[in-house]
Amino acid sequence: MTTFDEREKSYEKKFAMDEELKFKSEQRRNKLLGEWAAGKLGITGAAVDEYVKAVRKADLASKGDEDVFQKVWKDLSDKNVGVSQADLRTAMTEAMAKAVSQIETERKA
Repeated sequence: MTTFDEREKSYEKKFAMDEELKFKSEQRRNKLLGEWAAGKLGITGAAVDEYVKAVRKADLASKGDEDVFQKVWKDLSDKNVGVSQADLRTAMTEAMAKAVSQIETERKA
């Protein structure tokens, strides 16, 4: 195998690992965001898990984060929860940072 082939394989492996990390981080973020929103909505018990599943399912609607934002925003708005769009975007950002941190910690363990 040539050096070029080895380098190409290395880049492909890194790309696959990066994509896997991105997917896991987004799924973890959606879980954390769903739990946060469930708390704001007064959802408790097993219904929290169902709500988290609904948030994760919303992420499949289209590429990017806007589908998740729109789903949670609609749910909060429908229940007249006092959360602004800026607050929700901040919660999403914080949930992503926490998700990445958790996954990196798990990878090191």
